[in-house]
Amino acid sequence: MGSIKIKNIKVFAYHGCLDEEGKIGSDYRVDLKVKGDLSLSAKTDALKDTIDYVHLNKIVKEEMAIRSKLLENVAERILNRVLDELLIVQKATVDVSKINPPIGGNVKMVTVRRSKSR
Repeated sequence: MGSIKIKNIKVFAYHGCLDEEGKIGSDYRVDLKVKGDLSLSAKTDALKDTIDYVHLNKIVKEEMAIRSKLLENVAERILNRVLDELLIVQKATVDVSKINPPIGGNVKMVTVRRSKSR
């Protein structure tokens, strides 16, 4: 089994429970790690036989564009799409982080980690 990791996907989105968060928006960071059998692609050197990180990035961007109150919700949607659309993926972990959340203090990031395995 091999893995593909995409770190630090930067997205501007409008997630949060506060009305202001839906109007002002915030910066987010998404890290995605997926695992699957990459032995065929190692032999064929063909994109169709591997986990396409461009497709992964597209899923992240599209799901982050849909407003959610909770980061758990958007993380779950990302995981569901990855597992549904990329059949070679057997396990996936996503971290969705809100940069500078509106909770006061010296908080740089709040992260929700969701993991699923088939």
